[in-house]
Amino acid sequence: MIRLVAAQRLLVPAAMMCLAAASAVMAQTIDGRRSGFDFMSRDSQQLQRDDTANPGMLAVLDGEGLWNAKAGRANRSCADCHQDASTSMKGVAARYPAFSAALNRPIDLQGRINACRETQQQATPLPWESKELLALSAYVGNQSRGMPIAPPDDARLAPFRQRGEALYTRRVGQLNFSCANCHDDNAGGKLASAVIPQAHPTGYPIYRLEWQGIGSLQRRLRGCFIGVRAEPYAYGAQEYVELELFLMSRAKGMTIETPAVRP
Repeated sequence: MIRLVAAQRLLVPAAMMCLAAASAVMAQTIDGRRSGFDFMSRDSQQLQRDDTANPGMLAVLDGEGLWNAKAGRANRSCADCHQDASTSMKGVAARYPAFSAALNRPIDLQGRINACRETQQQATPLPWESKELLALSAYVGNQSRGMPIAPPDDARLAPFRQRGEALYTRRVGQLNFSCANCHDDNAGGKLASAVIPQAHPTGYPIYRLEWQGIGSLQRRLRGCFIGVRAEPYAYGAQEYVELELFLMSRAKGMTIETPAVRP
């Protein structure tokens, strides 16, 4: 009897562990969303995991310097208004794009940074895809690393998000492909030797080995348009912001990885 009771005591936690494992598998089955990180080789994954090896961290360090540097006629730094970014910027990247009442439309994180430069620092906006704007975006984004994507619950964003979804599913270019054709219908498959990811924007700005540098989501979207032989929009176009708005909504709850590494 004593041995039976002891065995039962051992079986209970083991059964609980099996139940937890089964629940985790079931959750993964119900929610099949996967970050592009999951499709990479182990070597590339390790490159992202190790901050001392992740080349995107160089942009984060540059961004920290820019955060504390005074600029513009106001001679103010980002830190003068927002203080310690590890506190004030925590979770911010997870909530963008967000609605700008001043512009009456959504703006992405890069747009928000440039709006602050104009209004608070009285400085010239940084050029799209410039080293400085990417560095500041990477630094701010890095403060939300590990946090879930949490799109704003703002009814004003609904029509813009719908336009983003329409663009995501619209066939364009000489190849007559939509974003959904690749990233929904054929995710996990191969395009030449590259695995097709699910297109979740979890780690932007990212360091792409193909680029040998860091780049924004807009740069990636432009690359996709060019890939299907469609005319890309100019950097800063509202269409990119609306696409990002939809993609972030689609990735709600997934984890921010900034700065991610991708092939």
